[in-house]
Amino acid sequence: MSARYVMALDEGSTSARAVLVDLEGEIVAEARNPVTPLFPKPRWVELDPMALWQAQRLSMDAVMAKAGASSDDIAAIGITTHRETCLIWDRRTGEPVHPALMWMSKQTDAIVESWRLDGLDDEFRKRTGLFNDSFFTAAKLAWILENVPGVRERAERGELAAGTVDTWLLWQLTGGRSHFTDHSEASRTALFSLETLDWDEKLTEACTIPQRLLPPALPSDSRFGEMRPADVGLPGRTSVPVMAIMGDQQAGMFGQACFEAGSVKNTYGTAGVLTANSGQQPAILDGLTASVGWTAAGSTAYEIEGVVFHCGQTLQWMRERLGVLQPDEDAETVARRVPDSGGVYIVPAFAGLCAPHWSRDAKASIVGLTLETGSEHVVRAGVEAMAYQTRDNIDVLTAAGIPVPELKVDGGAARSDLLCQFQADILGIPVHRPTELERTALGIAHLAGMGVGLWKQEDLSTGWQGDRVFEPTMTEGRREELYSGWCEAVRTVTGRHSADIPLRGGQA
Repeated sequence: MSARYVMALDEGSTSARAVLVDLEGEIVAEARNPVTPLFPKPRWVELDPMALWQAQRLSMDAVMAKAGASSDDIAAIGITTHRETCLIWDRRTGEPVHPALMWMSKQTDAIVESWRLDGLDDEFRKRTGLFNDSFFTAAKLAWILENVPGVRERAERGELAAGTVDTWLLWQLTGGRSHFTDHSEASRTALFSLETLDWDEKLTEACTIPQRLLPPALPSDSRFGEMRPADVGLPGRTSVPVMAIMGDQQAGMFGQACFEAGSVKNTYGTAGVLTANSGQQPAILDGLTASVGWTAAGSTAYEIEGVVFHCGQTLQWMRERLGVLQPDEDAETVARRVPDSGGVYIVPAFAGLCAPHWSRDAKASIVGLTLETGSEHVVRAGVEAMAYQTRDNIDVLTAAGIPVPELKVDGGAARSDLLCQFQADILGIPVHRPTELERTALGIAHLAGMGVGLWKQEDLSTGWQGDRVFEPTMTEGRREELYSGWCEAVRTVTGRHSADIPLRGGQA
């Protein structure tokens, strides 16, 4: 039987998904299992590596059962994951030496501060396009090396392997035969040179991270290895090549067909991420990061990125912790019970504020409460916070002379008409929502399919279909009045105005 599908493995911060895309480029089946963070100490966030792999493995089994498929039906596999999270494991046994340190974890703050005192802030920025901040992978690897007994000695002897989540999944998928990452995932570690597209020797030495621990970083469209069905317990006899790896935000940008320099999209997921294609040269803007978008067909596209830590997760917090949303209540339905937020603003700095503020010690706040405030105003403010944070990052682009005439959106929260309309209003530009919001899985599947000759890159552009365009309807005066209120709310938690750029990474 000839192959009928490409499989995308989409490992996010809260779930591990497996998606099957047919030869017409359409998602035909998907399955997911939860990814459950561990909180061993306040502000520490970790993951059980074996549980993470098991969640992905179960999703693969389930999606193939849904489609009645085996490995014989799969032409290629693509891997896309949440980024910055990392772990170290034994090359011989595959046993992790410690739980994975998740992107939002703050246990590395002391290391980041020591590097700042050593004068490394500017080196990180100019070499990697990132900041010296606990968000990124470098300090997490250093923490494991410093705090887990015997690990540094074993690493220096070459007994251990390290990687971000994509590398761990690839290792498991190939039965321990492949230890690789791609340029896009590597570019979020703060150890990867944007100039040489390789691990930066000066930074790895300064951070005392042995280079032999790190996976070789390959172009995003490389042949990374093969999945043998017997190794992972899946049905079928045919080995399947792993033909693509990309970070989740880069895969989403690829899936949104943002191939031209200046094209911009925003994902509303657990976190919210604005990405802009900056072309064939990195562009380092105050408050935002520069990374590799992808390397494909021998060419590298760079991205400008603004991450906000808490986007859709804010609504989850309202439901699970604050109790203003019941388990079966739809956030948009509740938010529409009032015409506006009544002057209420939520600044969701649950783990500090990321781009463009980089105020990692900020605490979340609800501002503007009155005796007339009801739970529906708070919910509406939570929805609106996603749009305000997006504007913060887009304003940095426009201030740098990069016009943003329109915005493409995706991610689960983009299903909300209320959010998309408010986003258009607070930006004053059209917001384009595609019919298929799962652009991350489509992007990595498409790149993997390109590697085995199923599609061309331009097929994504011609196949992109719009669901709705949200045109701005708000007056400029009202728009700026509301945004001014947001900036004041941000100032109450950071001590500086939203527009006070430049900012130094990791500094309030």
